[in-house]
Amino acid sequence: MAHKSSTAATSRPIHGIDRRRRGRHRRNIDLVSSLPDEILQQHIFVFIPTKLAIRTSVLSRRWRHVWSDTPSLSFESSDMLHAASINETLTRYTALKMIKFHLTSSVEHAVPHIDKWIKFAMSRNVENLSLSVGFVSSYKLPDFFYMNSSIKQLNLMFPNSYIIPTCSVMWSSLKKLSLRYCILSDKSIAKILSGCPILESLTLSHCQRLMVLDLSRSLRLRTLEIKCSVEFSRPRQIVAPNIHRLRLQNYKSTYILVDVSSLNEAQVDFFFYLHHKLTLEAYLLQDILKMLHKLKNAEKLIFGCNILQILSLAEVCGLPFPMFKTKSMTLETEIFQYVIPGIERLLQNSPDLKTVNVHASEGNIIPDCYFDNYLDLQGLSPNQCWRSKDGVFWNQSRSNVESKNVASFVELMLKNTKTLDKMVVQLNERYLGFKLKELAPTLSHNNNVSIVLSSLNHTDGMI
Repeated sequence: MAHKSSTAATSRPIHGIDRRRRGRHRRNIDLVSSLPDEILQQHIFVFIPTKLAIRTSVLSRRWRHVWSDTPSLSFESSDMLHAASINETLTRYTALKMIKFHLTSSVEHAVPHIDKWIKFAMSRNVENLSLSVGFVSSYKLPDFFYMNSSIKQLNLMFPNSYIIPTCSVMWSSLKKLSLRYCILSDKSIAKILSGCPILESLTLSHCQRLMVLDLSRSLRLRTLEIKCSVEFSRPRQIVAPNIHRLRLQNYKSTYILVDVSSLNEAQVDFFFYLHHKLTLEAYLLQDILKMLHKLKNAEKLIFGCNILQILSLAEVCGLPFPMFKTKSMTLETEIFQYVIPGIERLLQNSPDLKTVNVHASEGNIIPDCYFDNYLDLQGLSPNQCWRSKDGVFWNQSRSNVESKNVASFVELMLKNTKTLDKMVVQLNERYLGFKLKELAPTLSHNNNVSIVLSSLNHTDGMI
């Protein structure tokens, strides 16, 4: 009996705890259920895939149909999400106005349905339309797609597919256009641009066959971004007299900038793939310097690590650099021997420079053997060419950077700038053989220049 009473006694608190837990769970559900529909639709469901938004209906009875009035739909069409599922979702969708429609499809069985899905989004006056049709070579955009007055932002990705509008293009509200991995002729892009009277931003990423990109009639265009990762995925010439911001990522060769006379900000770098062979030629160095000449009036310049290495090679070969009017310069690089000459020359040729930012670089960098081999072919000694004029011994690799290298780098920037107000040096900890806080006391104090040293997102010292 004692044993039974003991068991009964211990069971009562357990049931009490269970009841309290159930009570808290009900209250939590009630709190979730009490959220206004506007909060759910505008601040929760709009940021998650539609498939996940539909699943949330199990959390609350009142949520069962809330997703259907959300002003955003996002589909990833794959073997796990068949066209029938998307069609069923669209039949249950009730919002009269759609802000965003995103579709990614990489399967052939979805092709017959894509036109219908695009037409559905357009019927709801969609403003932000994103279509990514990968590995579906048989798909061609319908003519009605090119006639729309509601779309403000358009993102298209069609790998190895031609975009050829056979009708007039009328995207009267479009402000931001991004084309990725498409095949575009000069005629096609000209027709597209002619139908975008208020276009403000254009991105061409890995688009092939373009020879001349003429943006002179795009009077409101302010931002241009071009990325190329294969030899034929870039325009040969760029005419963009109205743009204020330019971002270029080159591959093997560079662009001819015919007119960028309104430029305020420019960012340039080079793609490099470890499995691709890069041939450095004298014409490439000269073409890059010609491109820099067109950027000389920009107030803000951003240079990637690979372009800095190529500029360093041009400097040790004695090629002339333009003078810059830039007031802010960002160097996306680590500290090592093969970027120093180019950085030094850029600083010396920027007499109005106020701010310098050094950010740790990401991605593949061009191996030093390419630069040394080029110098050998020119009959020059790599060891002598890379030797510092000031007697500083720079680290050859971006790995295992020592405190003395960072200190020398800071001193180099101070020495080669006359009007500098602020310097920010942010380095990647994995390349450092010390803690930045150990370095700060060893640097010379300059009352005229604010110097910030940081690693990743943590600031270690300010002078």
